[in-house]
Amino acid sequence: MTLKYHLQNMKRYYLGLFLFGGLILSGYAQSNLTYQLPPKSIVDLVDAPSSPRVQFSKDGSLMLLLQAPGYASIEQVAQPVIGIAGIKVNPANNSTESEVAGVYNTLTIKDVKTGKELKLTGLPENPRMTNITWSPDGSYFAFSNNTFSGVELWLADIKSLRAVKLSDGYLNDAFGKTMQWHPDGKHILAQFVNAERGNKPAENIVPSGPVVQENLGVTTPSRTYQNLLQNAYDEQLMEYYLTSQLQVVSVDGQSVKIGSPAIYRNAAYSPDGKYLMVQTVQRPYSYLVPVYYFPFNTTILNTKGAVVKELYKAPLADKLPTGFDAVLTGPRGYEWRDDAPATLAWAEAQDKGDPNVEATVRDAVFTLSAPFNGTPKKLFSMPLRYRGVEWGDKDYAIVEERWRKDRKVKMTLINPETGKVIKQIADRSSEDTYTDPGNFIHSKDETLLFEKAGQPVVFTEGAGASPKGDRPFILKWNLLSDKQDTLFKSRAPYYEEPVFFNNTGTIYISRESTDETPNIFAVNLRNRKAKALTNFSDPYPGLKGVQKSLLSYPRKDGIQLSATLYLPKDFKKGDTPLPVLIWAYPREFKTLAAAGQVKGSPYRFTRLAFRSPVYWVTRGYAVLDQADMPIVGEGKEEPNDTFLKQIEDNATALIDYVVEMGVADRERVAVGGHSYGAFMTANLLAHTNLFAAGIARSGAYNRTLTPFGFQAEARTYWEAMDVYNQMSPFNYADKIKTPLLMTHGIDDDNSGTFPIQSERLYSAIKGHGGTVRLVMLPKEFHGYRSRESVLHTFWEQDRWLEKYVKNKGTLSSSKQE
Repeated sequence: MTLKYHLQNMKRYYLGLFLFGGLILSGYAQSNLTYQLPPKSIVDLVDAPSSPRVQFSKDGSLMLLLQAPGYASIEQVAQPVIGIAGIKVNPANNSTESEVAGVYNTLTIKDVKTGKELKLTGLPENPRMTNITWSPDGSYFAFSNNTFSGVELWLADIKSLRAVKLSDGYLNDAFGKTMQWHPDGKHILAQFVNAERGNKPAENIVPSGPVVQENLGVTTPSRTYQNLLQNAYDEQLMEYYLTSQLQVVSVDGQSVKIGSPAIYRNAAYSPDGKYLMVQTVQRPYSYLVPVYYFPFNTTILNTKGAVVKELYKAPLADKLPTGFDAVLTGPRGYEWRDDAPATLAWAEAQDKGDPNVEATVRDAVFTLSAPFNGTPKKLFSMPLRYRGVEWGDKDYAIVEERWRKDRKVKMTLINPETGKVIKQIADRSSEDTYTDPGNFIHSKDETLLFEKAGQPVVFTEGAGASPKGDRPFILKWNLLSDKQDTLFKSRAPYYEEPVFFNNTGTIYISRESTDETPNIFAVNLRNRKAKALTNFSDPYPGLKGVQKSLLSYPRKDGIQLSATLYLPKDFKKGDTPLPVLIWAYPREFKTLAAAGQVKGSPYRFTRLAFRSPVYWVTRGYAVLDQADMPIVGEGKEEPNDTFLKQIEDNATALIDYVVEMGVADRERVAVGGHSYGAFMTANLLAHTNLFAAGIARSGAYNRTLTPFGFQAEARTYWEAMDVYNQMSPFNYADKIKTPLLMTHGIDDDNSGTFPIQSERLYSAIKGHGGTVRLVMLPKEFHGYRSRESVLHTFWEQDRWLEKYVKNKGTLSSSKQE
């Protein structure tokens, strides 16, 4: 019996059990349980409209104000979804199904200089807009509109302030690059559903033979993926839904087909617009890895779609060596040089792609210019794994390389024509956030933004991590002299984050504080005078007056940890200590110093999402969000070698600290988390007596079901068997006596967090007499998407916390709502 077959049967079982049957779990007897609502204070926060998002035109003169629709209804979420080759496809409209983000239902244009809002006419009725992209000169922006029957291509004309549908055909938004502008700003290259594909392939219920997989003595480790191909019919479905026809659509609606229908994993114009690099998925397919690892061909086409050069046929990547730094041999990472008319660049492994092989040179970068009939030029060799190039001009480019195992990061300034090393500009640990110079800022053509042409003075923007918390910045950096000038840095009591900078003397920032919602400001860099560009209202009046602070406290080995504390608005020093909800997510580090660096900012405005525990501050709890849970393994020791001890030390340090503050009742502390945080929660309940209750959402609890690695663990089960077994709370289910609430999406697609993980842990705890409740959410993925599911999850959590934490030992189950 396959895992897929088992999951399908469990889905049907739990759907009936959850919605229609008598659900009896952990002492609760309920008939015909339907979706329930938590207390009104939580419902009001869930239903609060989010603040609009902003997107600037290329020159910063215009700003789009984009409003997301909020949580979808269960009817919308219940639309058909099929999992094929590691991705999810909505067969009704040939789109991908994400969690919530990236879809907007209202749009306003604002002139930044005048402050005038410009209303766009002609928008589709009840729009669901995605893929919003500006044309190079800012005259237009294109977007897709997701309807129930298909994804439409739309164009907004800034001059006429009118939106029009550009084509009657539907876009293929399931895989690859859905749409992009031609460099001329007058045409859009888009993937369309092949109009001649016909009806969906019919499944023959009579098998033609067995499904066979074999491995002939080759080491082929792979992580645990979901929604993989299972049989020949799945292959037909993948080809049916993922095959696209490329078309160039002009701004006046004229359309021309480019090339033949294929499964396009990528398509990209050369900067001069004369060539098109396409990558198409090829057979043989695999039942072990997702489509991203399937063979693919990289080809150069001209603007008519004719083949100019067949570059490389990448093989199936199902036999990669173990390790995060493992790559295929041969060319990889093809891209256009942004600073040249038509020059390709790519990397090739010099160590057979195996991070376990000793090598002084790991990767090399090659280039090849149009007309692509010459010999590739080796531009640069490096001791770490290639991560990309920041292209500047004919004199300067920056090569970045990394090594995941020891967190090394290097950046080197080179001449992009000769490959000559000018200077190494960074050699640091990726974990050391205090020394992070930030990300390079680009000009309109995606090259490095220079202060002056011909001089290597560039700009970066970053989070600005510091012992006082994050202080975002804009930095001017002379790459030759290494002189750095901070042009802008966030100042207390605000959190100010740059959102647009083009070196014209003004920067646009998002400014917020603990009690002020984020708004956009224009800041004059000479005198720091700020002008408000938006006036978004507070979406969470129910949180007004809630006390928020960033805590810093020591672990017993000296590491400084941090957490964000929320206290009810009426709580004051000397009051009776409160029940507590701790929410955390473990993170791995290779140094104690990095693990102890302060994360976050005390001046952030609270944003709520389905993962947030902050809702419970309105219910009288002290809430500790983003509680530090570092797992450190220095030198030859790996973080997970002492995972259990470290999560206990982290939790103990936090509980002791808030108890000593007088805000927490040590006997009434709950811990919770989502995904890896759920895994952490189950382990804390199995190995400590620190908590009154736990909440574990969509976790993985048996690491033998993820035997080829998980999170940052690169070792396999057979290489670190004791670590895998000790870290699996399933193995200690008989020790979990603290009440545990578990929730899981029935259609969870995340790697490793199969729903069976929660099902098996529930059964194991139940079989040993533990107090446990399992809630399986129909039609939900790893992240919960529908309003009904989110509110019901919060109803479950609220009941659990009220009984086992706030009113611990004082109420009988018969008194619960």
